[in-house]
Amino acid sequence: MNYDVIVIGSGPGGYVAAIRASQLGMKVGVVERSELGGICLNWGCIPTKALLKSAQVFEYAKHAADYGISISGEVNADFEAIVKRSRGVADGMSKGIQFLFKKNKIEHIAGYGKLKAGKVVEVTDSEGKTTDYQANHIILATGARSRELPNLKQDGKKIIGYREAMTLPKQPKSMVVVGSGAIGSEFAYFYNSIGTQVTLVEFMPNIVPIEDEEVSKQLERSFKKSGMKVMTSSTVESVDTSGDMCKVTVKTKKGEEIIEAEIVLSAVGIATNLEGLGLEETGVKTDKGKVLVDDFYRTNIDGVYAIGDIVHGPALAHVASHEGIICVEKIAGKHVEPLDYGNIPGCTYTHPEIASVGMTEKAARDAGYEIKVGKFPYSASGKASAGGSKDGFVKVIFDAKYGEWLGAHLIGDNVTEMIAEVVVARKLETTGEEIIKAVHPHPTMSEAIMEAVAAAYDEVIHL
Repeated sequence: MNYDVIVIGSGPGGYVAAIRASQLGMKVGVVERSELGGICLNWGCIPTKALLKSAQVFEYAKHAADYGISISGEVNADFEAIVKRSRGVADGMSKGIQFLFKKNKIEHIAGYGKLKAGKVVEVTDSEGKTTDYQANHIILATGARSRELPNLKQDGKKIIGYREAMTLPKQPKSMVVVGSGAIGSEFAYFYNSIGTQVTLVEFMPNIVPIEDEEVSKQLERSFKKSGMKVMTSSTVESVDTSGDMCKVTVKTKKGEEIIEAEIVLSAVGIATNLEGLGLEETGVKTDKGKVLVDDFYRTNIDGVYAIGDIVHGPALAHVASHEGIICVEKIAGKHVEPLDYGNIPGCTYTHPEIASVGMTEKAARDAGYEIKVGKFPYSASGKASAGGSKDGFVKVIFDAKYGEWLGAHLIGDNVTEMIAEVVVARKLETTGEEIIKAVHPHPTMSEAIMEAVAAAYDEVIHL
C-alpha cells in the first residue's frame, strides 16, 4: 500500500505530525506496536499528572482545617484507587487519539516498523507476519525509554523505572528516588505526599539541576519541609536487593551511607528507541544515540525524517509536537521557520510547581550580559495568601542594554499555567515596559509576573 507519509511512532510527535499531514491533504499511515499516544499519553505526561492531582487533593484534605473545613474521621490515601484513576485517565486519552485518527482518516498500522531502502517501511505484526508499505516520506518518531545505569539495573520489582512506579501493586513504605530531574522530583513528591518515606538522591549540587539555582533551593526547602530526605552531591554506588529491603549505598561528601528502602526508583534520564529501526542498513546517520537532522528534521537519506526524543534538543512532548508540525509543513511546501529552541518552556509538576523559559541568571552572566533581575515572592501575593500557598516566587531576567527578556523562572502554585505569557512575550520581542503597562487581573497569581518585571525596572508596587 502506498502513502504520502508514514509515521513510525504515535507519541505527541508522531500523532501530531500525522494529523497535520492529513489536514494538508496527505494520505497518512501511523505504525504503532502499542497504545496510541505513546509514552506521554499512556505512561508519562498524562497519567503522572493524574497521580499528582490525587496527591494534591489528599494534601488539601489533610490540611482542610487550615481553610476552616472540618473533616470527621481519618483521611487516607487509597493507593489502588489512585493508580486505577490514573490508568483510566490514560485510557481515555488514548481512545481520544483513536477518535482523532478516524476523524482525520489516518490509518493505524499495528506492529513494529523498520526502515528499508527505497522509502519502504517493513511492519511486523504481533504474530510475526511482515508487510511492506511504500511512502513518499517517512517520519521516525519512536521516542525514548527509561535509561539504566550499569550499577542500577532495573528488575521491575525492587529497582524500577517510571512505568513500574505508576502501577505498583501496593504503596511502598519507603523509597529511594535516584535522580531529581522532572521525572524523579515528581515521583518523589507524589509518594512522599501520600505517606511513603522518600529519600531523593541527586548527583549534582542542586536538585532539578537545569533550573535557576534559586528555584532549586526553594524546591529543596519545600521538599525537606514536607518530610522528604534530600541528598545532593551524592551518587548511588550499589544496591543490594538480596534481602527483603533494598540496601542502597550512597556516596556523599561526608562518606558512604547505607539507606534501606522497599523500592528504588531509577530516574536518571532517558535512552532513545533506535534499536531495530533499520538505521544502519539504510545509512541514516546518528550521533551519540540521536538521529542527525537539519532544521526541518530531514535526515541524510532522502524522504526520511526524525523528530522528538530521538533527535538533539529537549526531550519534551510539546517540543516533539512542534517539530512534527514543522516537518510536515515543510514537506507540504509551506514557508516555515525553524523552531526556536531558546524559547522552549519547561515545567515540573511538583508542589510547588516549577516553570521556566530562557536563560538562568548564571547563564546570562556567563554569556556576558549586563542584566536586570526582578523577583516577586508569593508571600506578597494576595491570591497566594488567600489560597494558602505562599511558597515560591517569580524571577525575571532582562538584558540591561537592549531590554531583551532573557529568561523567567517561576516556582509556586499554578506557575505551569502562567509560563506561556513569558513564552509569547519573548516570541513577540515584548519589552519589560510593555509588560508593566499591560493590565493584569487582580487578584491572580499571574500578577506576580508583572510585579517581578516591575521590580527589575525599580517600579514594583506591592513589595
